[in-house]
Amino acid sequence: MPLDIIVGAQWGDEGKGRMVDLLSAQADYVARFNGGDNAGHTVTVGDRTFKLHLIPSGIIHPHTIGAIGNGVVINPVTLFSEIDSLRSAGVEVNPARLAVSYAAHLITPGHRALDAAQEAARGRGAIGTTLRGIGPAYSDKVARSGIRLGQMLDLEVFREAMLSHIQAVNQRLTGLYATEPLDVQTVTQEYLDFARQLQPYIQDVSWMLNEAVKGGRRVLAEGAQGTLLDLDHGTYPFVTSSYPTAAGALMGLGLGVGCVERVIGVTKAFQTRVGAGPFPSEVFGEAAVRLRGTGEHPWDEFGTTTGRPRRVGWLDMVLLRYAVRVNGLTELAITKLDILTDLERVKICVAYRQANQVFENLRFGPGDIADFEPVYEELPAWQEDLRHVRSWEHLPLAARTYILRIEELCGVPVRLTSVGPERDQVVEIA
Repeated sequence: MPLDIIVGAQWGDEGKGRMVDLLSAQADYVARFNGGDNAGHTVTVGDRTFKLHLIPSGIIHPHTIGAIGNGVVINPVTLFSEIDSLRSAGVEVNPARLAVSYAAHLITPGHRALDAAQEAARGRGAIGTTLRGIGPAYSDKVARSGIRLGQMLDLEVFREAMLSHIQAVNQRLTGLYATEPLDVQTVTQEYLDFARQLQPYIQDVSWMLNEAVKGGRRVLAEGAQGTLLDLDHGTYPFVTSSYPTAAGALMGLGLGVGCVERVIGVTKAFQTRVGAGPFPSEVFGEAAVRLRGTGEHPWDEFGTTTGRPRRVGWLDMVLLRYAVRVNGLTELAITKLDILTDLERVKICVAYRQANQVFENLRFGPGDIADFEPVYEELPAWQEDLRHVRSWEHLPLAARTYILRIEELCGVPVRLTSVGPERDQVVEIA
């Protein structure tokens, strides 16, 4: 079956863009299936770094067609900014190379205003939203009051939908949150202009990808965020508003289960997350700075979308085993193995302890793990520079031991590992 799915196996920011870029070399289509511009995939090609939030990162390959599925919520400001940025870098982006689903929902200034007002109203209970309007857009979708891109194909229908939407948002902004209303006419006119520009890109992505699969063309489904941010299966309520798990790829693209061949989970060699929520293996002080970096380099642990410093810790195998299970992962790709170079010892969380009990697996999912203490196993570290290594045999013994221990603990093979930020700094493992 010619559908491969790439998902994040942690809280997002795992380096999926790197792996999508690598696997896109053999793909005919690369399709985004969830989230919005709250996600960020970074790909480094030579001296150029591409940071994409909506457009599938595989579009950098000249032969690959990009698709944005019905499971995505779309901010047209971000979309056209990325199109312009890619074109300025010499990447061809036009309606023949990029399709956007008619069933994808629109993010408006109203959604962003509501996001900010709602997060402010939570006070100390804020969940750390990116304030991009993602949650309110998905809320409208579920409430059956959202605006789908297909409505843009009839400008008069779209105009009426936008007027009604912004008027309804203003009632909530002024009545519930005591904030300033939006200018209805200005916002509507701005989005009518976007509609005219978007019309050539709007297609039936589900039909297009199903035809591709039936014709033996290879499709790569690219997820945003990560398993532990899944609305149902993540660390609720500190989650996103969509489904970043493998099942979300099928829902978010309109594809059937029978076409899946590989489900690739991407994990860092350590653990990170942005925003609030439980993090049993989190470290602080000098250890955190050592894993995070200082922010001087683009590969340091600062959010692609938010710019916020990421919380960091040791790799959590309890959560990784959980990600393997809920996604049906067939293999793993490990990123940032080189960051662990030159440590005294490498730790790995193999279980949780609560009171006198030790748990190797989660009993009721990851939503209530704040009171668990990590049970660590220490492994030998390595001092050799990995950035020039390109084969399994040339990795230091301690690095190979670390990878093999991950395989043993999670039950699926590791097929790829990155050893630096550059496009070619990847080791394929047979």
